[in-house]
Amino acid sequence: MHVGSSTFFQNHRQAMTDLEIYRNELRLADMVEPLGFDSIWGVEHHFTDYTMCPDVLQFLSYMAGRTQTVQLGSMVVVLPWHDPLRVAEQFSVLDHLSAGRAIIGVGRGLARVEFDGFKIEMSESRARFAESTKLLVDALEEGFAEFQGELIKQPRVEIRPRPYKSFKGRTYAAAVSPESSLALAQLGLGMLIIPQKPWSEVEAELKSYREIYQEINGEPAPPPIVVGFTFCHEDEETAREMASEYIGNYWDSIMDHYEFHSDHLKETKGYEYYGKFTEKIEQYGNQDVKDFFLDLQVWGTPDQCYEKIMKTRGRTGSESYIGAFSFGGMPYGEVEKSMKLFAEKVMPRLKGVLAAV
Repeated sequence: MHVGSSTFFQNHRQAMTDLEIYRNELRLADMVEPLGFDSIWGVEHHFTDYTMCPDVLQFLSYMAGRTQTVQLGSMVVVLPWHDPLRVAEQFSVLDHLSAGRAIIGVGRGLARVEFDGFKIEMSESRARFAESTKLLVDALEEGFAEFQGELIKQPRVEIRPRPYKSFKGRTYAAAVSPESSLALAQLGLGMLIIPQKPWSEVEAELKSYREIYQEINGEPAPPPIVVGFTFCHEDEETAREMASEYIGNYWDSIMDHYEFHSDHLKETKGYEYYGKFTEKIEQYGNQDVKDFFLDLQVWGTPDQCYEKIMKTRGRTGSESYIGAFSFGGMPYGEVEKSMKLFAEKVMPRLKGVLAAV
């Protein structure tokens, strides 16, 4: 299996200065390649302390110059907030800087604070995402951008530097709603899964996605990439206590950033699925939903972490796992120990999975 690590730059409850967060997160990012991870990923968000990386491709370009072998993935670039032509140029530059190590991850966004900040209508995000993705994928494959859509009208221009090599097989998108999953299949994209709903629903949507992908693209869909908030410790009870606290903190930050206590998603075109999600939170209560989110993630002893990842692989057919190790205000000393233990005792077993097939 491919095993990666993600960097979040979260300043939970303003516990440190933003500068201190950046220094610590960059220190962790510098550990990724020496520890043997296969990739490093960045996450785009704006305007709050939820994730303070407004330009994920800038971060990945920085890491391209500090690494030799790890792949560099975006988790994700939110296309409705960008001119897709500029994004195509940025990915082409990143691929040149890294000698072909870039992995494209894109999404359509969910937080009202971010859409409002960019003065973009959330109700347009699905159409804007589909048009932007089509332009991006075609431009990086053909070497030029040209598109006439409902929202995006792009006269033909060359992509320079010309794409380093094809991005086929390394272009993914995040999907939570069933409608988004099917859109990915139609666009020929791989799926990036961030666990947040019952695995039975994920399995059903993957089945539909794979069927449509095969029908439209004439080939099997690529295996999905699965992400997980990860904490590894030798002591089971300590792992449970730490995961409960800090993954729980991260869940609280999700509730705040995406305003899941508000009803606005129920009334926003294209976000009806998330509106139903807010109803479930109201129905079950925040603590039960928080516990459910905790149980979806990867935490425990090295053996338990390995078993959870393998169980998820059995459900999804994934061949890649991306661990997020720093979140929710977890002390950086604990994050570093967790990363090192995972790299020493979990990662070698995961990497041997496909090699043994």
